[in-house]
This record gives sequence, C-alpha cells and structure tokens, in this order.
Amino acid sequence: MSFYSLILFIGGLILIILGAELLLRGASSIAAMLGVKPIIIGLTVVSVGTSMPELAVGITAVAEGQSSLMVGNIAGTNILNILFILGLSAAIRPLPLQLMSIRLDVPIMIASALTLILISLNGTISRLEGGILVLAFIVYTIVLVRMSKNESAEIKEEYAEEFDAKVLVKKITPGAWIVNSLLLITGIALTILGADLLVDGAASIAQSMGVSEAVIGLTIVAIGTSAPELATTIVATIKNDRDVAVGNLIGSSISNILFILGLTCAVAPNEVNVGEDILWIDLPLAAGVAIACYPVFRSDRMVSRREGTTFVVLYLIYLSSLLWLRA
Repeated sequence: MSFYSLILFIGGLILIILGAELLLRGASSIAAMLGVKPIIIGLTVVSVGTSMPELAVGITAVAEGQSSLMVGNIAGTNILNILFILGLSAAIRPLPLQLMSIRLDVPIMIASALTLILISLNGTISRLEGGILVLAFIVYTIVLVRMSKNESAEIKEEYAEEFDAKVLVKKITPGAWIVNSLLLITGIALTILGADLLVDGAASIAQSMGVSEAVIGLTIVAIGTSAPELATTIVATIKNDRDVAVGNLIGSSISNILFILGLTCAVAPNEVNVGEDILWIDLPLAAGVAIACYPVFRSDRMVSRREGTTFVVLYLIYLSSLLWLRA
C-alpha cells in the first residue's frame, strides 16, 4: 500500500464529509425558506443530502469501470445505517417512532431491498431498471408529501425547531438565498471531488493488499461515505430530535437504492455488473436487516437500548466475518 494511495483516500474522505456538511446546511435552509413541509425536510432533504457521497462514489466508480465497488458500497452502507448507526443511536437513547415511519417508510425500505435483489438476479442492472428505480423514488416522494399533510402539529413543530424553519422564514433576504445557494453548490463540488479521490485511493489500496473491490466497497468506502449519516444521527439523538435520527437513516436506506443506485445505473454507459458474493450474501443480508426492522419498530413503537445494542453487536459480527472470510 503506497503512501500516495493512503493520502488520496484520507483526503477524499475529508472532502466528502466537509462537502456533505455544507450541502446539508444549504439544502435544509433553502427547503425551509421555500416553506417545504418540515417532515419532508427530515425524510428527503436530509436523507438525500447525506447520501450524496454514495451518489458521487457510485457515478465515479461506474465511470472508472469499478461497478463492484459501487454496488458493494450501497449494500454495505444500508447494513451499516440500520445495524450500526441506528443501533448506536438507540443504545445512547431509546428511539420512539412515528406511525408514518412504520406504515410507509419501513415497508418501502423492505420493498426497495427486495426489488434490488430481483433485478440483480441476472448479474447485471440495466439502464432501464435504473430508470425504474428513480421513478419509484419520485412516486415515493409524492406519496410522502401527501401523507405529511396529515402529520400532527406537534411533529411539525419538532421539525420546524430542528431546522430553525420559523426563524429562516422570518429572515428571508437576498443575502440568505445567495449564502445558502453557495453552500449547496460548494458542498456538491467538494463531495464529487472527494468521491473521485476516495475511489482512486480505495482501488489502489485494494489492489496492493489483494483485496477485492467489492470488499473495499462493503467496508472502507461504506463506512467512509456513511460518515454524514453517522454525524447527523448521533447529533440528532443527543439533541433528542428522534424523528430526524430515525427518518434520516430510513430515508437514506431508501434513497440509496431507489435514487442513488437507480440514477447511477441509469446514466452508466453500460450495464452495471453485480458480483456473485454481493448478490447472494450482502444484498440478502441488507434485505434481511430491513425486514427485521418491522417487528422491532412495531414493538412498543420504539427501538430500545437493548435492541440497539443487539444491532451494533450484529454489525460487528458481520464486519468481522466479512474481513475474515472474504478479505
């Protein structure tokens, strides 16, 4: 492993985290100034914003012919989101759940994971299938917007406080639009640049260590690109903004498959290959994790500390077995 490859990887990771933070701040503020429903900010703007590193990594990886890294990153990120990040959040403080998350978001998360397995059975994902995933994401967002109209005033108040929506609406000025637009554009640029460096560094490290691109995508890249979700969720949990903590992770798991993977496959020059190990091991595990969420979430409509700790232990077992058996 060369020092140059390590510098590329670390530098890319730093740029991704910084870019995601700027993007998230700009997007959240713009959404609030536009009067977007608070629940939508939590489940779409935040989740898509924190998933931008996965999109940048995916497009870069496919363009450089490293599709196994891209698909592995999506599978690894979704497993990490639920088992480790959500589990750690619940271990810190039990996470009460809103009914809409159980009725809509978790079933969509499960359906997305199962759909990904079905379209990958032939070993590839076509541009058409990628387009269908993106269309499904648009439909999901429309349904989410309509259902959000029925959210209680109390929940809306929580989201409004989280993003200082009331303050922003009262202080909308041309300067505020300019500043937040610059934050958004700069965040996107830094995220894309960071992803390019991270993919190059990860691929070089994998080759020098004799580790497959898929395993690198499932571990190092997945953990690196999930840094925004981890930071957002832990901060939200400490501040007791439980809806943001849960909504961010569920929303990210959905957008990773429907929007991030779908868009990446739709714009890819060729069909995206799915490795056999990922198809028969990691994608089913990601689907199993999503399915396991439903009974856990329905029980008392809360993720307890014990359940959160169990999730974290399961992820550590998965990560250890991955590195031991497939590295």
